[in-house]
Amino acid sequence: MAARRGSAAGVKYGSRCPVIFAQELPTLPERKNSEAATYASAGVDIDRANRTKQRIKYLAHKTFTKDVLSEIGSFGGLFAVDRKRYQEPVLVSSVDGVGTKLKVAFEMDFHHTVGADLVNHCVNDIVVQGATPLFFMDYFATGKLEPDVAERVITGISEACKQNGCALIGGETAEMPSFYPAGEYDLAGFIVGLVERGRIITGAGVEAGDVLVGLASNGLHTNGYSLARKLLFGRARYSADTYVNELKNKVGTELMRVHKSYWPLMKKLIDADTVAAAAHITGGGITENLPRVLPKGTAAVIERGSWPVQPIFEHLQKLGNIEEGEMLRTFNMGIGMVLVISAKKFKKAEAILDKSGEKHYTIGRIVKGERKVLYA
Repeated sequence: MAARRGSAAGVKYGSRCPVIFAQELPTLPERKNSEAATYASAGVDIDRANRTKQRIKYLAHKTFTKDVLSEIGSFGGLFAVDRKRYQEPVLVSSVDGVGTKLKVAFEMDFHHTVGADLVNHCVNDIVVQGATPLFFMDYFATGKLEPDVAERVITGISEACKQNGCALIGGETAEMPSFYPAGEYDLAGFIVGLVERGRIITGAGVEAGDVLVGLASNGLHTNGYSLARKLLFGRARYSADTYVNELKNKVGTELMRVHKSYWPLMKKLIDADTVAAAAHITGGGITENLPRVLPKGTAAVIERGSWPVQPIFEHLQKLGNIEEGEMLRTFNMGIGMVLVISAKKFKKAEAILDKSGEKHYTIGRIVKGERKVLYA
């Protein structure tokens, strides 16, 4: 609340705040020849931020569709929904971050892919409900704004938005001195999509006998990095540049694999009306995420060994002597998305999957039970 000027005796800050009288205040020594304070002297350089935003504006414009009505720099982003294309449009939204995968990006000075990680994660979260991505907004916060780093991050966001057919219509670039360690930043994103009310994938029609199909992940995606970093950099004492024979790769390169977007394939399956339910396998693994889309009275049986577990997960399990149950509820274990497909529609879905070239595996089935995952 802004201060309200009062009498010479004191200043009152709003009706609910106490009155502070001048005679109660200690006498401060008068400062002579003190320099005029500026925001920049406190660590926030508005001019540098404005220059960075101009570079970001160009990247965002490359993602714009005809439905974007506002310019970058507006207080709010405007996006028009073409009502002629939809009968009962329902908006679907999600928000997420990249998590401690950012620590690896800082170590490697490799910032391009984390933007794509962010967008693809958010896209996957809404497409499991049948939504088409419409627009995206990001939040980038750092202690001292480094224009080159910010541009690389936003470039990744912009390119991923374009690949997923959604527009980057705005965001926040915050410079917060002393809040973040030097060279570090935080990154989060917000997405909005749209689905016809009658086409929402709710999982309500899932029933015993339905088939579970797993879509291959691209590694850890954006989950489990706190444990992975502890084991790889702490226990094993690897560096990001360490080449590990079991991985046939450098540690940093393996950890920075991009979180895959399943939207191109999901769109085909959704248009063909073959998906009864879908679960994005993020933190919590298959164990925690698949039950979220199962209706009451059903459970999922997952057949262990029905898909190849990638070397990174096997190596982490060995380094940490981790029990299998803990692995399955921490990491995606090589499956980034699980689809529930009716047995009657399985051949149709399989034809689409085979034609797509996307790695996929039949990993189990739906049985009667109480919304949990059973491993066989």
